[in-house]
Amino acid sequence: MNENLFASFAAPTILGLPAAVLIILFPPLLVPTSKHLINNRLTTTQQWLIQLTSKQMMTMHNTKGRTWSLMLVSLIIFITTTNLLGLLPHSFTPTTQLSMNLAMAIPLWAGAVVMGFRFKTKNALAHFLPQGTPTPLIPMLIIIETISLLIQPMALAVRLTANITAGHLLMHLIGSATLALSTINLPSALIIFTILILLTILEIAVALIQAYVFTLLVSLYLHDNT
Repeated sequence: MNENLFASFAAPTILGLPAAVLIILFPPLLVPTSKHLINNRLTTTQQWLIQLTSKQMMTMHNTKGRTWSLMLVSLIIFITTTNLLGLLPHSFTPTTQLSMNLAMAIPLWAGAVVMGFRFKTKNALAHFLPQGTPTPLIPMLIIIETISLLIQPMALAVRLTANITAGHLLMHLIGSATLALSTINLPSALIIFTILILLTILEIAVALIQAYVFTLLVSLYLHDNT
């Protein structure tokens, strides 16, 4: 049976209309909010995790950098919930789309760089030319540092896309192998199914780690420019 491995990564449609926007707006609905004076365990755990993550990322920032705390916390919650929902069967993972990851990475990176050139102009320009550089290497180093600066948002987006896509493809291949062997060799199918369960646990960890890494790198770019 011929099956397109990348069919699950195609943007879904409902009655011919793209449903990606609805899927992107769905994860925030899963984050509970409470208006009561005493929260339940789920809300308390959620608030504890948010405070722990925010404190870890914002410790190194100054006052200007800490104004981004709400945005960074919202970013990590969105990426985490999107990645985890994508592990459900017959679901769509928006973070496997390079265009969406670029849409998140470029504005955040650009905002951090603009803040650096506005408030720390000398330090921002100093990154293009390390101290003690020999005079003949100055033009080449400026070009290299400029390219490395411009490629940062692409690296952010590609890293997230590649890790999530690779995990989904591997789970798809192992799941297909398990289904095919179930009618041929049951012991082998059980072994591969065990590997699939372990891989699913690993993918849950990857989904959490990649959300944290994406947000942490944005936080580091912000720290370098504030």
